[in-house]
Amino acid sequence: MAFRIYTKTGDKGETALFGGRRVPKSDLRVDAYGTVDELNSFIGLLRDSVENQHVRHILAHTQHRLFTLGAHLASDPAKHPPTPDLLPADIELLETEMDAMDEQLPPLKNFILPGGHTTVSICHLCRTVCRRAERLSVALAQSGEPVEDLALQYLNRLSDYFFVLARYLAKELGAEEVVWKTR
Repeated sequence: MAFRIYTKTGDKGETALFGGRRVPKSDLRVDAYGTVDELNSFIGLLRDSVENQHVRHILAHTQHRLFTLGAHLASDPAKHPPTPDLLPADIELLETEMDAMDEQLPPLKNFILPGGHTTVSICHLCRTVCRRAERLSVALAQSGEPVEDLALQYLNRLSDYFFVLARYLAKELGAEEVVWKTR
């Protein structure tokens, strides 16, 4: 018999964490790892829309790190969840990438709105979903649930990366940055 994706065990609004414990689908932990999964999906869309092979490589690397971060968040903390596959070097990579892109960009003098090019807008979607994943993970940690400090740092830096990447790709694509203007 073939593997079925549906289990029918979530039909009453509960899901199982890795380790077996059942929790409501509205649980903060489920919201946190679900948002990391959503972010990973948007990154896949972004990667598919970018031609720059170096950027595509960094985005693929990021997707792998986020998948293990999601597995960490999806695990029952009482069952010794796996440590997210994150190293300080992963944060340093994001910082190095941002610094390299920033060197090629004009100084930021205005607030920038999402838009100008579809790929740039997808970067901003990634940035905002990443910020939500970070907020939910921080809330989970503040509720007393274990969340690795490195995971919180990674999400924080990753959202910054997407902002700089949006500016960088706008320049690379010849798209004008959409500057916020008051009335």
